[in-house]
Amino acid sequence: MDGARAEESRIRELVAKLGDSPSAPSLSDVEPAASSAPPVSVLYRRPDEERHERGTAPDFFGDLHLDRIVAAAVAGREEYDLLPFFQTALTDPEAISYRQEVMRDLEKPETRVAIDAFADQMRLMRKHLASEAKAYYVREKQRWHLAAAESFTEATQLLARDLAAARPSSAGLRNLQAALDRYLASEAFRDLATEARRLAGQLAEIRFSLLIHEGSVRVRLFEGETDYSAAVEDTFRKFAEGMTSELRLDPDDGFGLNHVDAEILSRVALLNAEVLDALARFSECWRTFVAPLLAQFDREVQFYLAWLDFIGRFRQAGLPICYPQLTTERSDVSCRETYDLALADQLLRETGSRGPVSIVPNDFALHGPERVLVVTGPNQGGKTTFARTFGQLHHLVRLGCPLAGREARLFVCDALFTHFEKEEDVASLQGKLEDDLVRVKAILDRATPDSVVVMNEIFSSTTVEDALFLARQVLASILDFDLLCVCVTFLDELSTLNDRTVSLVAAVDPQAPASRTYKLERRPANGLAYALAEKHRLTYEQFKERIRP
Repeated sequence: MDGARAEESRIRELVAKLGDSPSAPSLSDVEPAASSAPPVSVLYRRPDEERHERGTAPDFFGDLHLDRIVAAAVAGREEYDLLPFFQTALTDPEAISYRQEVMRDLEKPETRVAIDAFADQMRLMRKHLASEAKAYYVREKQRWHLAAAESFTEATQLLARDLAAARPSSAGLRNLQAALDRYLASEAFRDLATEARRLAGQLAEIRFSLLIHEGSVRVRLFEGETDYSAAVEDTFRKFAEGMTSELRLDPDDGFGLNHVDAEILSRVALLNAEVLDALARFSECWRTFVAPLLAQFDREVQFYLAWLDFIGRFRQAGLPICYPQLTTERSDVSCRETYDLALADQLLRETGSRGPVSIVPNDFALHGPERVLVVTGPNQGGKTTFARTFGQLHHLVRLGCPLAGREARLFVCDALFTHFEKEEDVASLQGKLEDDLVRVKAILDRATPDSVVVMNEIFSSTTVEDALFLARQVLASILDFDLLCVCVTFLDELSTLNDRTVSLVAAVDPQAPASRTYKLERRPANGLAYALAEKHRLTYEQFKERIRP
């Protein structure tokens, strides 16, 4: 009887609550219930809004190191497939503001706690569904299915209660709250929650006895027999002395039923036919129970949480983060104390996220007719880093994300284009100059007056005279389009093309011109890059002199 009682206890736990599986399906594997409230999006203001999520990263992602930034932001959340959200930018300022409001709400501790609790329950639900899919025996599958339904109903009820207490102010979360209240009041949800709770309670009350004798097992109804489990454990406790861990089977380990368990459970089902038949009917009637409203929110809200957790590391390290002001006017854009997020993330990793991070922030501003920032100065002075930062800002602002900077006012562009130096591709049979020209033409063919262009060291493979001629033609076309542009160049002459170009110079220490400060200053280009080359005898004429026989 003692061994029988121990086995009974184990099977009873399996019947009442089957444990978690170590792996979970992705959200796309969870089929939503057909009869539920229509989805309300916290990412998109209207049902017909820009939902054409990209399947691949935009062309500029690599140039701007946005691929590194996004990879760091979504790490650990692979099950939600968040990359398309970060790859697809909006163009409507009102749609972007809609996201900014939700982001601000989620920064409130009470709202974040509510969402995290919901996400945990939904993750548990997916674990249960994964265990159901892996289970071999029908009764085991049915019990996992019920456990998943319990987790879903609990997640839904907790979210409604906690959101009401948090009192969100954003339109996105208020719309969700209203839709959630309607769904909880629906007959479909009430039936699901009531039946799941009733069945779980009935299963937990099942009691039975096992009689094991000479290789045979007999299952019968529990009749109040004495439980000798405690006495048996106490008798054999001395044999466990010195052992580093307990050797026991736990249904929460997710090992599932073996063939003996399944045979015992089939006899338990015969003794409790009404309850187990109800479990079978529940699994069939509620084959799909996840409301599209909740499935969509569970995925979409992770976009916000991923970004808030990512930028939270920079705030803790003392770096400024801000919500930018949005403008559709190109005549007044600026950012104060901005920096390259990819570089900051790398520095944080190198310092173990302890901070402070030694990164040099920079400012920029364009006013009135100014459209093009021409960045000059010595190599390794922060010019390319600034160009990447400018591009990062103009993509992330269109996602509704807080940005790197103390404060910012940014233009909402319709498209972002980059031209960064690439290695020559021998297979293309194009020289480097020809490749530069082809790529620049492709940008000008696709750009509109509302686009932003970031160019880094174009035409560096040709002579100074040819590079200057070509670059002037390209900038003239960009100015004709009235585009916003950053142009990093070794050609100081481009900074004075006309009154629509602004010169930014990568500064050096006046006492040690070879030392970079990584600060960009708004002032006329001074030819210091050439002066440094001359100082170190690296100009063309000096090279000729040195190699003359």
